[in-house]
Amino acid sequence: MKILKILFANSTKGSLCVYYYRINYRKHYMNKEKILKYTSFGLIILITVLLMAATVVEKFCGSAFVRQYIYSSPVMIVLWGLMALSALGYLLQRGIHRQKITFLLHISFALILAGALTTHICGRQGRLHLCVGDDAVNSFVLPDGNRAAFPFEIALDDFELRYYQGTLAPMDYISNISIQDDDGRISATISMNNIFKYRGYRFYQSGYDADNNGTTLSVSFDPFGTTITYSGYLCLIVSMLLFFFQRGSIFRSLLKNPILKNGALMLLLFLGVGAKAANIPSDFADSFGKLYVYYNDRIVPLQTLARDYTAKLCGDVSYEDLSAEELLCEMFFNFDEWQDAPIIKVKGKDIRTILGIEGVYASINDFMDGDGYKLSAALRGADAKTRRNAEAATEKYNLVMLCSSGMLLNIVPEMNYDTETVEWFSLADRKNAIIGATIEQIADALYAEDYDKAISLVDEIKNEQEKVAETVLPEKLTFNAELLYNNVHCGKPIAIICIVIGMAAYLITIRRDISRLLFIPMCLLFAYISINMVLRAMVSGHVPLSNGFETMTFMAWCCSLLAIIFSKRFRYAMPFGFLICGFSLLVAMMGESSPQITQLMPVLHSPLLSVHVMLIMMAYTLLAFTMMNGVTAIVLHSTNRGATEQIEYLSLISRILLYPAVFLLTVGIFIGAVWANVSWGRYWGWDPKEVWALITMLIYALAIHVQSLKWFRKPIHFHLFCVVAFLSVLMTYFGVNFVLGGLHSYA
Repeated sequence: MKILKILFANSTKGSLCVYYYRINYRKHYMNKEKILKYTSFGLIILITVLLMAATVVEKFCGSAFVRQYIYSSPVMIVLWGLMALSALGYLLQRGIHRQKITFLLHISFALILAGALTTHICGRQGRLHLCVGDDAVNSFVLPDGNRAAFPFEIALDDFELRYYQGTLAPMDYISNISIQDDDGRISATISMNNIFKYRGYRFYQSGYDADNNGTTLSVSFDPFGTTITYSGYLCLIVSMLLFFFQRGSIFRSLLKNPILKNGALMLLLFLGVGAKAANIPSDFADSFGKLYVYYNDRIVPLQTLARDYTAKLCGDVSYEDLSAEELLCEMFFNFDEWQDAPIIKVKGKDIRTILGIEGVYASINDFMDGDGYKLSAALRGADAKTRRNAEAATEKYNLVMLCSSGMLLNIVPEMNYDTETVEWFSLADRKNAIIGATIEQIADALYAEDYDKAISLVDEIKNEQEKVAETVLPEKLTFNAELLYNNVHCGKPIAIICIVIGMAAYLITIRRDISRLLFIPMCLLFAYISINMVLRAMVSGHVPLSNGFETMTFMAWCCSLLAIIFSKRFRYAMPFGFLICGFSLLVAMMGESSPQITQLMPVLHSPLLSVHVMLIMMAYTLLAFTMMNGVTAIVLHSTNRGATEQIEYLSLISRILLYPAVFLLTVGIFIGAVWANVSWGRYWGWDPKEVWALITMLIYALAIHVQSLKWFRKPIHFHLFCVVAFLSVLMTYFGVNFVLGGLHSYA
């Protein structure tokens, strides 16, 4: 018995030791996991705040300062490194490495950071200036002013500046170079988005001399960093695609929620209406608007110029009951009768007081008195606001004068046989005697009210244009597409209608689901935006995603499509869709009263641009929906304490949308990085918009880590985050454009 007691006692002590060991090990393990978690997420937040501050500092201290003392500083490099190491340690502690796809997703970010560090340490970048006829050079200039040697010699054989057909707008810059080394001599061509690689060096077209005899090339030497970074990009894209199919993921569990229903998709067609007629017959004005004119570095229908002219002058594409073409014809052929008409929209009470007008519109005669031009003193004044308003009013006044004199209308083509190019002149120059004489005959016919003759004379001018400039005129399909686009495009009225419908539907939907009633109108809106985008693409010759107007229009298109898809799953899809569409279209029109179609900058001639912008704008659209969900949830939480189930429902929808939104944003950012590397020789330049896109990604990435950050598990907390986080999207898209500036400010 004594032996049994001893054995029992010893076994009990042993079991207790094992038990206490396990407890202590688990506590140690959990403490270590918490430390790594708080360290990694804390560093993400710290880096995000530092990046925000850096963009503000850059505004006052310049790009070179923040790159040297913030972005590329040893402290920032250490913070990025610690964040990556702590995050990987946390993943290993939690056993995430067993979920291969999720682990690969996180590893890809570590690869990207490792590639960036390798580029920073081993890479070299600089500039090289070459001139035709100069001796070959064997070095390039580094950013600090020092020179770095090539293991070869390089010379410029020829430089070519290519223009868009029939215009003076640059389409591409082409440098033909030759390289001499121990292996012999080789020739190569470098142009925008067409780099040349040789012995680890990459050459990019950067600029050119005014005399077209010299070129500036960007030089990059990064044999290891780019490879590592691109490997990270590839792993990122693959893992993100596979993530949605991973068994047991949070995203798959969200989709299995029984409250979700199947959606539907339906497309219908919708066309806009034209303007009314008055004064000069609409038939003549329409015929005159179909003449070719050289405008804004394009050969376009005169109707396009008329719409831009009217929008700048009056603030709209029509004036009372006159279409744009009718107003332009009136100002050109009947100018004397319009000098007292209030057609110039004047901004600023101070300018209106000087002009002596009561409303917002001034006539031509209001700008002059016995002492001359009334705004002369205001243009020289010390008050900056008054001076800007005076300059804007003067610009409109001069525009009227240019129209009345014929200098605005570059409808006279002439073949320059020395350069083998077609040049366009204004009616004031009247280089072509036929067109000049015909215009005078048109004026006589209009005065005699012989409108049929006037229209036939316009046809004669068009025939003469086609005869002289046949080789440079746009195709008939493109020309007619622009005419149709001008007639169906009416963004501002559509935007206002969408906002009104969206607000009314939103108030009703809180109590009753009316998705079925809004389905067909949303399909019509989707079709209308689609038609506008297709026509604009046909006219411009590229995917319409190159400026603010086009990107916001694309966002409206994405919103309408998502609203249609989720209409049966999500009762708020339709109200949110109309609201976001309306505001997107309204913002698009606010950029400029008449969004012009311009030739694409040479650097933007890349399919990567379209992919980059589409992914980013699709992500912003999804994030806008999560923001609207958040606003609705907060309203319900404040006004209806019994709406817990509905708030959770909104949270579920937002969580589902958040995953593809973050992934689209991330992939879009890195596609843009690849584009930058192809165009400029660096995949990350710390431009303010690049930085804020990264900030937005980091902020929203926090919300998808619900298992680690318990604060997001409470629906109202998650909704509050979605509302506040959307401010980063607004800052990225608008704040950078209008406040911070940078290379992306054109977008």
